[in-house]
Amino acid sequence: MTLNAITSADELIAEGIVTTVNPDGSANISPMGPRVDREFTRLFLRPYQTSTTYQNLKRTGEGVFHVTDDVLLIAKAAVGRLVPQPTLLPAKDVQGFLLADACRWFAFRVSHLEDSEERTSIECNVVGGGELRPFFGFNRAKHAVLEAAILATRVGILPAEQIQEELQRLAIPVQKTAGGQEREAFEFLRNYVLGPREAAISPSAP
Repeated sequence: MTLNAITSADELIAEGIVTTVNPDGSANISPMGPRVDREFTRLFLRPYQTSTTYQNLKRTGEGVFHVTDDVLLIAKAAVGRLVPQPTLLPAKDVQGFLLADACRWFAFRVSHLEDSEERTSIECNVVGGGELRPFFGFNRAKHAVLEAAILATRVGILPAEQIQEELQRLAIPVQKTAGGQEREAFEFLRNYVLGPREAAISPSAP
C-alpha cells in the first residue's frame, strides 16, 4: 500500500481518540482525525513529529482508535487537561489501552511510516475491534463542541479574532440543542480559549 492509497471517494476523516503507550508504560490519549475506509480496515494518520502519538507509534508500532460521543472527554484531551484520566482497559489485540466509555474501538498496527517532513504520514492496518456501548446519535451541540475543540488546538496559529468569531457561531447550536455534558464541554473550551472573565461576559454564552 502506498502513502496515497487512502484517497478514494468512499474514504473520509473520522474524528476520534487514539491511545498509545508511553515509554513508561502509561497511556497517551490524544484526539485525532485519521482518514479511514468505511469498513474501518485501515487508518491513515498525520501527526506532527513533535506529538507524543507520533513518537509512541514510531517506537511501538501499535495503538487503538476510538469512536466516542463523549465530547467532554474530547474537549479535555484536545488541550491536554485530562485530570483525572478516564477509565482504561487493557487492549486485546495490541499492547495498549481501551477507553472504557468509548462506543467503538479499533486496534491497529503501523504498516508504513514516513517522517521525512514535520507532519508525518502513518499507514495502519486494523487488527481488531469491538463495541463497548451504543453511539448516542447525531446532535448539533456535540458537533459544535468537536469544532470548538479543534479551534482550541489552533490557539497561537489562527488569529484570535477568527477563533472568537467561530466560538460565537458555535455557541448557537449549543444554546439550542445541548445537554449538560455538551454545555460543560463548551464552557470548558471557551474558558481555555478566552479566559474565564471574557467567557463569562460573552453575550453568546449558553
